[in-house]
Amino acid sequence: MSVDEHKQAVKGPVRCGIITVSDTRTVDTDKSGRLMKEKLLEHNHEILRSSIVPDEKASILQELHENIAHPSMDVILLNGGTGIAARDVTIEAVESVFEKEMPGFGEIFRMLSYTEDIGSAAILSRAAAGVAGGKAVFSTPGSTGAVKLAMDKLILPELHHVVRELRKDQ
Repeated sequence: MSVDEHKQAVKGPVRCGIITVSDTRTVDTDKSGRLMKEKLLEHNHEILRSSIVPDEKASILQELHENIAHPSMDVILLNGGTGIAARDVTIEAVESVFEKEMPGFGEIFRMLSYTEDIGSAAILSRAAAGVAGGKAVFSTPGSTGAVKLAMDKLILPELHHVVRELRKDQ
């Protein structure tokens, strides 16, 4: 089966959870979480859960585990808390639950960030993707530019393909 055939094998909406990690954002000011929702809905996907949690490992893990435990969830998208400051612990939290990593996501995200967006500041970008509890997990920086880039160039084009791969052995 070709890559294009793999991408087309899963039809219908992908069921998603969105977690914004921030000490300061609220529902009204969460532009990145809202952008993720808009992009998913534009592509006819479903939002099953959406939340904002503080940049604390325990809070991130609790919300992540609740999303993983949701019986209908396919994909969990996180934004924020990915920098190199001491309080930025999203990557450490998500990587601690991965059963399998998708290292290409972070690698390509940084390459695209470098060439299309922020230049050498891309070395500060941390992004990760993997599988936890049979669900795909994507973690992006919290800026709207980073979310747009990740959603448009990487996540949305592969969402059905990733879900197909996760379901094929079930």
